[in-house]
Amino acid sequence: MKIKCLIVDDEALARQVVKKYLEDLTEFEIVAECKNAIEAIDCLNKESVDLIFLDINMPKLSGLSFLKTLLNPPMVILTTAYREYAIEAYELAVIDYLNKPFSFERFLKAINRAKTIFESKQSMEKAPQPKEEFELKSDFIFIKADKKTHRLSFKDIIYVEALGDYIKIYTEQTSIVTYMSLKKMEAILPSTLFPRVHKSYIISLEKIISIEGNMVEIANEKITIGSSYRKNFFNLIKSHSA
Repeated sequence: MKIKCLIVDDEALARQVVKKYLEDLTEFEIVAECKNAIEAIDCLNKESVDLIFLDINMPKLSGLSFLKTLLNPPMVILTTAYREYAIEAYELAVIDYLNKPFSFERFLKAINRAKTIFESKQSMEKAPQPKEEFELKSDFIFIKADKKTHRLSFKDIIYVEALGDYIKIYTEQTSIVTYMSLKKMEAILPSTLFPRVHKSYIISLEKIISIEGNMVEIANEKITIGSSYRKNFFNLIKSHSA
């Protein structure tokens, strides 16, 4: 099953770049291109869409304002020349935030995230769901994913990322996508070891490499510290400071 895409951007050249990047990717299908959010609303009422490539700065209704109007939004990848909206965008749980001009390699990283979410959702919809998604056991947990039960030690978990109705758990050895809310995972993990730093992220305190301003570096990622989580996070850091 192909991932149905909608491109929303008031610049024809920007729409063409996304369209060109998608041409050689057989898993994706462009169902429509829109010049503004008003056209996009009309399109969503008529077409089934899995993924939106959305510009922010558009006439009449901005991309972010448009996104806030959607009750059940599809996956969204923002494509914009404006970096200052990154924090607000991630708090809306977008898949990725691409700053124009972006390379094909950076574009590919973003759509691979979307593909992971889409394939996991398709797989979970076909498989019967167990009543319990996890079992707490001391300093490790059992996670059900890919028709297996995985044993994960707390010490191996690097961070957890929200992917819509799913989460992706990054460990020292691998990554696992499972059907579970980030809020549910937050309740399982000890908060003193795994603070939530963002609407979409829980991180391991032990795995932090550095903190600079409102960004925390962990593994090969830099994660924004959300404004509503900032106070608790820095209080936790302070309690571990020399």
